[in-house]
Amino acid sequence: MGKVFDVRLTLGSEDGQEGDGHVVVAPTKPKLKPPPMYRVVLLNDDYTPMDFVVEVLELFFNMNREKATHVMLSVHTQGKGVCGIFTRDIAETKAEQVNQYSRECEHPLQCKIERE
Repeated sequence: MGKVFDVRLTLGSEDGQEGDGHVVVAPTKPKLKPPPMYRVVLLNDDYTPMDFVVEVLELFFNMNREKATHVMLSVHTQGKGVCGIFTRDIAETKAEQVNQYSRECEHPLQCKIERE
């Protein structure tokens, strides 16, 4: 995105006393807003062991055993569970890491992202 500038024109009066007729250009600060956030979500399946789901949550989301077990039970009982909320790049990376690790370990566990 280009820079935004505040442009002010100072005009001289007829007697040349006020202003010098030059254009003054001052950069203005762009209005910043926080980036959109995304939930990283694990999806339930009938084959992945619960212990593996807990392991994934501990490994990729730095959860302690209690928190990981709580999220795993949400996945099991509600069909999905939120692992964390991140900016898009981080959420995509974490979801891909989980999906790759699950494939390597021959489990069908799926992870996706959803806009917050």
